[in-house]
Amino acid sequence: MHAFLPFNLDDITPEHEAPAPEKVISGDPQFTTWLVEARDEDTLFTGVWEATPGAWRISYDEWEFCSILSGRSRLTDRDGSVQEIGPGDHFVLQPGFEGTWEVLETTRKLFVIRL
Repeated sequence: MHAFLPFNLDDITPEHEAPAPEKVISGDPQFTTWLVEARDEDTLFTGVWEATPGAWRISYDEWEFCSILSGRSRLTDRDGSVQEIGPGDHFVLQPGFEGTWEVLETTRKLFVIRL
C-alpha cells in the first residue's frame, strides 16, 4: 500500500515549549513543534520544529534526520567541533551525540526522529 500524506502547517495545532531550565546556557529559547505524524507505537515522528535565539545543552538518545528550512544555528559537540547550519543543510544526529545547540537566528527545520 502506498500512502501520501500532504500537510499544511496552518492545519496543525503547534505545541509550544522551552528547554529545561537547567539545560539553558544563554537567552530564552522557545520551541514550536508541528507534529505531522507519529507512527510505530510512538517510536517514529516527523514534523516541523522552530526555535528562537538562545543556547542549550543537548544529549541525544534517539536518531534524528534534520533539514534546515530557515534561520541559522550552531551545533557544538562535546569535543568542541562546531558546525554552522542554515537553509538547505541536511544532517543526522545519532544516538550519543552530546553538546550544545545555539540558535543565532530563529531556526526552522523538518525532522524525522526514530526512538
